[in-house]
Amino acid sequence: MTPQNSPELRTFGRTKGRPLSPRQQGLVDDLLPRIAVPDSGPVELPQRFSQHILEIGFGGGEHLVAQARRHPGTGFIGIEPYVNGVAKALTGIEENSLDNVRLHLGDARDILPRLPDAGLDRIYLLFPDPWPKLRHSKRRFVQDRTAAEFVRLLKPGGLLRVATDVMAYADHALEVLRRRSELQWLATHADDWRKPPADHITTRYETKRLGDCEPVWFDFQRR
Repeated sequence: MTPQNSPELRTFGRTKGRPLSPRQQGLVDDLLPRIAVPDSGPVELPQRFSQHILEIGFGGGEHLVAQARRHPGTGFIGIEPYVNGVAKALTGIEENSLDNVRLHLGDARDILPRLPDAGLDRIYLLFPDPWPKLRHSKRRFVQDRTAAEFVRLLKPGGLLRVATDVMAYADHALEVLRRRSELQWLATHADDWRKPPADHITTRYETKRLGDCEPVWFDFQRR
């Protein structure tokens, strides 16, 4: 999959909300270019980090920033198309003086093909836009093509975590991901998907309970 032949259907909703505050706009103008993933060419993973983690659709950046604080020796890449969310993440990055996070404002499908094979230790896809209606299912981020990219990008033993609070998305994601023989679903009993993992960081979005089911977490390991 390449940026040129990525599906044309958008996998996300709006890209901007309320006007940014002067401080937020300043961070988008000044800090974002300094920590942004390059616009073209292969995305290199700095050797100074012992591990590398990708979060796709980080929302307001609460989970991303908190994980980066917990793991200063790990390199993080966060991707989010919503500029207000990116501005919030930039605020957290600045306030915590984080030097282990890079961001991309835009579509994750433009970045995945440029990442190296078996370069990632973890991929987070937490509460993506669900597109709950069947006629919109092709817009869901989890598809056979993106599942193939997850397999390519993860190191052996690497972890993919998908979370959602929409039943249709949960069913869809499980069906797609379980088709990949290279991915092993780690659940052995119901609490493995009904309870958040011990290392999970709850975000404000989760507490709003906007979906039609309780949040579920699916952990898949790269064989």
